[in-house]
Parts: sequence; structure tokens; C-alpha cells
Amino acid sequence: MGTSTIAGVVRATCSAIWLSLKSSVLPQPTRQQWLDIAQGFLERAQFPNCIGALDGKHIRVKKPPNSGSQYYNYKQFFSVVLLALADTNYRFIIVDIGSYGSTADARIFRASRMGRWLQSEQLDVPQPASLPGSTGPPAPYVVVGDEGFALSSHLMRPFPRRGLDGKRRNFNYRLSRARRFVECAFGIFSNKWRVFQLAIQLAPQNVNVVIKACVVLHNYISAYEATPDEDAQVYNSPSGGEAVLLGRTGYAGLRVRELFADYFISPIGSIPFHQ
Repeated sequence: MGTSTIAGVVRATCSAIWLSLKSSVLPQPTRQQWLDIAQGFLERAQFPNCIGALDGKHIRVKKPPNSGSQYYNYKQFFSVVLLALADTNYRFIIVDIGSYGSTADARIFRASRMGRWLQSEQLDVPQPASLPGSTGPPAPYVVVGDEGFALSSHLMRPFPRRGLDGKRRNFNYRLSRARRFVECAFGIFSNKWRVFQLAIQLAPQNVNVVIKACVVLHNYISAYEATPDEDAQVYNSPSGGEAVLLGRTGYAGLRVRELFADYFISPIGSIPFHQ
């Protein structure tokens, strides 16, 4: 069987898997499902009003012909990016697949449907609600990401590492506890589907089809497997970085982040802090 024939079979099979499973295992969440996801983050990460952990994973690929440095990432290999929002069951909620490896996560997120929908409030996310036990102002439902993303009222990232006081270190620690779920999801994903252990020897458009198939299979299989709990007592060190602000959106994000930070050191919102 010729190489082109095999490539066609792989492409057709992966496309069929994606089309068959996407609507059932990767639907756009309803408002109630967002609330269920937030309850998971509250119970397992002690981060209230959180509707997902966001990160990008570089999928190693063979250098596409005549692509220059478009696919060459900061880790010094060629890749396409799988940007994913994950829940506390290590399942993907929303994904964006196929951006150039040289593109920063923040830029991918801004350009993605996920980012546009979140910023324009088209994801049926619940209205802001008071943090558990608090009588303070309502807090919006947010996603959490690392320092590679831009701070906004819908996306929380760590405080910069320089000049951290106790409150900010505590916030970074709590955010890190929530964010680890997407990192674990990526670890399970790449270990389950061994095609991601080496550079994929396919054209970028075919790589994207393979990733799509593996994403929906990951969610499908995880629904029938026990949820891993080995990380339940894992305490990650706080992360940080330079602040990224985007006009009014960034200043609104600053206010929301301070709201969460104040809550996390209050008697009703605090948990044991491990430095």
C-alpha cells in the first residue's frame, strides 16, 4: 500500500472519529455545565468561580516545506499548538488546534473562537456571583492561566514574581493549584496517544486532523475511566511573570485579581498556605 493511500486512510479515519464524537464529548457547555465545572474547581482546587484551566501544548511536527520559522517555537523545535481549556476531571472543554508554533499563547487565545466568545460573553457563562461565604462584591467566573496569557476580567494569571507580598504569593499558590489540572490533562493526553512522543511526519493539515481525533477520544475514554486523584495533595510552587495589560480590559482584570487575592487571605476563603 502506497504512502499516499495510507495517509488518506489515516486522514479519513481521524476525520470520521472527530465528526462522530465531537457533539457528544466536546459540546459547548451550557450554563449549568459551567456551574458544575466551577464546583469541581472549588472542591478540588479551592478556587471558587473558576470555569477552566487554560494552557497551550506544542505538538512536535516535521518541518513543513517552505515554512520558514513559522512553526519553530521558543523550545527550539517545530510544532503546532493545541490550546485547551480543561476541567478538574482532566477533560478538555474547548480547544483551538493548529496555530503556528512560533505564535505566543496569548496571541493564539485572543485570535481563537474561545477567546473571542469569552470576551464577548457568548459562552453562556454564569453571571458574577459572591465568593463562598463572602458578603463582598460579586466576582466574575474566570479561567486561570499562566504568565503567558494577558490578564483580563475573565482570565486570571499570576502576579509578577518581583516584590511579592504574602497576599500575592498566596494568590499565585491558589492559582497554581487550579492551573495544574490542564497540565495533568496534557500529560495524560500525550502518554495515552504515543503519536505525540515523536515529531509527527505529516503535513500540518493532517496533523490537525490527528490531534482532533485524539482530543475527542481522550474525552470519550476519560468518561469511562476512574478520575485520577494522585495529584489531590500536590502543592505547586507559585508562578509569576511580567504583567500583560490590554487597556481597560487589563485594568478590569487587575481589580478582579485583587478581589480574589483579598478573599484568599480572609478567614472564610483561606486554606493552609505552603511556600
